[in-house]
Amino acid sequence: MPVPRSPSGEVPKRRPRSAAGASRTNRSATPAPAEAGRVRLQKLLAEAGIASRRACEEMILAGEVEVNGKVVRTLPCLVDPRTDRVEVGSWVLGTPPPRTTVMLFKPRGVVSTNQDPHGRKRAIDLVPMPPGRRLYPVGRLDIDSSGLLLLTDDGELANRLTHPRYGVHKTYEVGVVGRVEPETIERLRRGLHLYDRRSGHASRTAPVEVKLLSRARDRSTLLMDLSEGRNRQVRRMLEQLGHAVRRLRRVRFGPLRLAGLRSGEWRALTPIEAMALERAASRGAAAAEAAARPPKGGGSSKQGGAARKQGGRTPVAGRKGGAAATGHSTQRGSAKTRGGAPARAAASPGRAAASAGRAGAGDRAGRGGRRGASPPPPPPRRRGGVA
Repeated sequence: MPVPRSPSGEVPKRRPRSAAGASRTNRSATPAPAEAGRVRLQKLLAEAGIASRRACEEMILAGEVEVNGKVVRTLPCLVDPRTDRVEVGSWVLGTPPPRTTVMLFKPRGVVSTNQDPHGRKRAIDLVPMPPGRRLYPVGRLDIDSSGLLLLTDDGELANRLTHPRYGVHKTYEVGVVGRVEPETIERLRRGLHLYDRRSGHASRTAPVEVKLLSRARDRSTLLMDLSEGRNRQVRRMLEQLGHAVRRLRRVRFGPLRLAGLRSGEWRALTPIEAMALERAASRGAAAAEAAARPPKGGGSSKQGGAARKQGGRTPVAGRKGGAAATGHSTQRGSAKTRGGAPARAAASPGRAAASAGRAGAGDRAGRGGRRGASPPPPPPRRRGGVA
């Protein structure tokens, strides 16, 4: 593009930027002191874990959020987390939220995940909560299973209740096809090898407590108590032994039992139930820490046991040591045996002389065949024996 020139042929100089223009540019680049530190309200709510940013915008437009005691219904809305008081329902942002744990009788056909791409009915859809509260399932029950499912917003409690290292037990009532024999129950109790997709190899399950509730020719009912929760563990164990699962219901989770609820109903835990659940999770955590702690004394328990066994037992070094350790009984036996020789020699002097002659000839032949070898030491004197 040609550069504009003046009639004299000179290129005009660019006019310097005015102070007013510079101030306008700086004002747009740098926020005003009144807006410094402020954030959008929906962003603050999403970062606090209330819901997604889009869901938080819908909550604000519905009048479910208050800022400094006033209901906010319009967007955008800027707030200062350091000075403004933001309330969602009964929860004030910046303070520890009250924890909630509920018990749900999950029916069949309901998934226990909060995000389902297939649009199926979720367990959290059965538990209406006030705005700003989000519950998460503690563990999972597959879509074909029913029974006790805990929902909570306490992440630490959920981790202690579901992680295998804490060993919180879960009990299932299982109806299977076919007649379950005692050998099958014993194999279930010992544990089976199941493939783990995360590790890429099969490993043996923890021991399982199994009780036979009923048994007929073509169906059986079992009560199985597990201390771990692998993916579809109960179904996979029974199918591996040739018994397809007809019905699976969780009836107990730690100290809590499924009672007083119908399928699809829920209730909040009582204070006594919440305390019992906390104690079960704390005991599991203490047991896991004790198992991970190294043993006292610097050595392993196996080495300590071997040292105690070795200390309480006389070492035997080869055959000579063994003979020395048992020499007392051997000497007794030889003394008794030789003790009977004089009586036999007195009874038949000819036989004794012939035996002595043969022994002397054998000794001379042995000494001739082993030149340079030292003769055997004479036997020790023994009481009642022959020198």
